[in-house]
Amino acid sequence: MKNKSYFETIKVIDGKPLHMAYHQKRYERVLHALGIKEVGNLEEYINAPEIGLYKCRLVYAPYSDSPITTSYHEYKKREVHSLKLIFNNEISYSQKSTFREKLDVLFSKRDGCDDVLIIKNLLVTDTTIANIAFYSNGQWITPKEPLLRGTTRERLLDEGKIVETEIKVSQLRSFSRVALLNAMIDFEILEKCEFLI
Repeated sequence: MKNKSYFETIKVIDGKPLHMAYHQKRYERVLHALGIKEVGNLEEYINAPEIGLYKCRLVYAPYSDSPITTSYHEYKKREVHSLKLIFNNEISYSQKSTFREKLDVLFSKRDGCDDVLIIKNLLVTDTTIANIAFYSNGQWITPKEPLLRGTTRERLLDEGKIVETEIKVSQLRSFSRVALLNAMIDFEILEKCEFLI
């Protein structure tokens, strides 16, 4: 889509953006998929507050004349203790697009839970804001086919801290621990997490 825009969510601590190599890599991957060969350096667009923890939202529209825009928001973590299982075989969100309406619709079906866990073709994918991992047989595993290949997920795979595998919805109650992964929370092991149907 020619009018589509994309974004990166970047964790900034005391003015320093974290893990920029992974954000840059994903940004370049989006542009290359669109046939755009000239790419900029995202770090040049970041001028964050020098004190505190911030969420930097960096938005770019590849086919627009508009420059990359950045905004900064003091970060407040969303607590997650329960996930509503939502079954949807059509949902697709392979690139971090600002067009999140379909995810928002699924989130609205959470029925009092903190977020939803999206099940596609009976396989576990993601929540609306994070990749997910489960502790199994001495290692952390994450879905092989997530909706979005998050930057934290990619980094932890590279570091060998998690491994990817197909996770069936029928396996959920067999895991002893659950963790959420995204740029802001990094790898957060949940103290408790209920899965509700």
